[in-house]
Amino acid sequence: MTTPTSHTPTSRTLALTATLLTATVALYTALVAFGNITDFGTNQQFVRHVLAMDTTFKDDDLMWRAVTSKGLQDAAYVAIIAWETAAALVLVAGTWFWGRRDYGRARRFSTYGLLMLMLLFGAGFIAIGGEWFAMWQSEDWNGLDAATRAFLFSGVVLLVVQLPLREHGQETDGAL
Repeated sequence: MTTPTSHTPTSRTLALTATLLTATVALYTALVAFGNITDFGTNQQFVRHVLAMDTTFKDDDLMWRAVTSKGLQDAAYVAIIAWETAAALVLVAGTWFWGRRDYGRARRFSTYGLLMLMLLFGAGFIAIGGEWFAMWQSEDWNGLDAATRAFLFSGVVLLVVQLPLREHGQETDGAL
């Protein structure tokens, strides 16, 4: 029987870390979704302004990308809220499985939820909002800093979730 070295976290320590970090991201995401649902109008205006590109440099070479239909803008916002809500629920399930020591399911659900957030904030806000709709040009409606924080936060937790759990020199079942 091999004892873990002082440089290798035990499976219990790593599982606790993954549980708490997954729970933290789940809480954050649930609060964001809850805020968007209960205070619908605030971030609705954010999405409308970003998609309309009405606070960018008004470059004719870019303005053709603007989406000015309020119906399409609102549909995009509702899709964002639905995605956030689904990601929060998946992460809550991941947290539940970590707590039950069902490491395979915990890692799988946590990975899916964290990837959902990385897609939302990375592809949705940073790439599409930031670059396609030139959100970076707006002094008033620029969410790149917040999106980058959420993307990096989710990514760090994803790395922790993917670390192998070792018990007495043996890797536990954590296959995706």
